[in-house]
Order: sequence, then C-alpha cells, then structure tokens
Amino acid sequence: MNRLLGAVEAPLLHMMTLNVRRPMPSLLSSPSDRWARRRPALVSMLRRESPSILCTQEVLPGPAAEIAAALGPSFARIGVGRRRGGRGEGCPVFFDQDRLELLHHRQRALSDTPDVLGTRSWGNLVPRVVTVGVLRDRTTGARFAVVNTHLDPFSARSRMRGVEAIRTEVRGTGLPTLVFGDMNTGAESDALRALRAGDLLTDTWTVAAERVTPAWGTYAGYRAPVRDGKRIDVILATSDIEVERVGIDARTEDGIAPSDHLAVHAALEVPR
Repeated sequence: MNRLLGAVEAPLLHMMTLNVRRPMPSLLSSPSDRWARRRPALVSMLRRESPSILCTQEVLPGPAAEIAAALGPSFARIGVGRRRGGRGEGCPVFFDQDRLELLHHRQRALSDTPDVLGTRSWGNLVPRVVTVGVLRDRTTGARFAVVNTHLDPFSARSRMRGVEAIRTEVRGTGLPTLVFGDMNTGAESDALRALRAGDLLTDTWTVAAERVTPAWGTYAGYRAPVRDGKRIDVILATSDIEVERVGIDARTEDGIAPSDHLAVHAALEVPR
C-alpha cells in the first residue's frame, strides 16, 4: 500500500492524530473491534507512515507500548493515564527524538483542579486530560508546542469548558502551537468555533495548500467512510505554521481497520 504522506523532508514535519480505540473484552466488542485483529493493521500503518509526531487518544498502557515498538527505538512518549496516579487510558504523544528534542512537558486534568489527575468537573462522567509538550526541531532549530486532548462525547458544557482550558494552554506557550485531538464534535460545531475564535488557531484541513484525500468523516465505526462527513478528529495550528498537505486515511489493511476512527495527517512547516 502506498503511503498517504509518509516520511517528509525538512523543514516539513509529518504530524498525525488517531483515536486508537482501547481494547475491550470480547463480549463487549464486535470481531472488527477486537485488539488482536486490529493491532497488526495499526502497526503496519504506523511503520508505513513514519510520522514525526503521533498524538493518540484512548490509549491504555499495553497498546502504548506496542505503538512505541511499532514506531521504532528513536521514539519517546509523554503523557500518562487520565486517572489518579497516571492510571488508565490517556492521550500520549509519541515523537521522533532523532528529529525532535523535548524541552519540557506536562499533563493537566480538564477540571476545576487541573493539577490533580483523575479529577473531573463540568458534567463529564470520566476524567479528561490535556497533554502538552514543547519541542525543538533539531534540523531547523524551530521551537513549538503540541497540545493533545480527548474531549467528552456526552456533555456539551464539558467540551466548552475544555476548549477554554485548551485556549489558555495555547496562549501560555508563547510559541507556534499545534492542537490535536478527538473532539467528539464536528469541526464546525460551537465548541470548535470557540476553540478557533479570534484567529488563535486555524483548521489545518481548511488552510492546507493541498488535500490528498476527500474530507472523510473521521469516526467510521469500522464501516465505509462518509465523504464530507463530520470531522471530529482534527489538527489545529496557530496561523504562523504553514500547512503544505493534509489527508484523512480511510484505507484498511487487507480489509482490517486499525481503529474505529480514521487517522488525520498533516505535513507542515514550523517557523524558525
């Protein structure tokens, strides 16, 4: 299978976001959803695409280790589980240390007590987190921030309060910044408009010089993707970041989907 974006040459960076879908007990999952079936397809996709940064959601420790192994020994990870003590599923960020140097990072709860992992507020039934990393491109010297999250699927109030917290994180970096995540709401929803408000962030899909795929809806649920469907998985960027190519990978590996979500890719240049 051909690469959607694959390895890119500097000064471009290949960014990718994917809700990996946590493994579920067999009695609670369909054959298409079973981790043992999906894992080889996910590994194949990651090895083929070779992103510089992979932002993930819904990742448990076991799958996180398998993702790291698939990406290769040069990759490191930031982000732990969303529950107290860093347990449970999280939003880890994987990055290629051969290309990128980690300067600092942190993880915060999306709640009224952001420094206490495992806390929840605003109507969400489970804790939600945001993972933030500041990196330096070893090739170009550019410094930038990445922000990765997974907003609540049920509470509109929680999504809006989460958006406010993310905007605070973006403004606080003082750097070119990228926001990745499963937002559980469409790119043109009230929450995503609020996230982009005041030109703080742009949707890489709309500003890219080239779109290499149709605008597939990113939650496919192991079914055929929907053209011009709801894009709930997004990559946003501050306006100083130049976006060359974007794509949404709706392909399967020999008929097997790596996840119930589709991976979103962007090749972009961070200003020096």
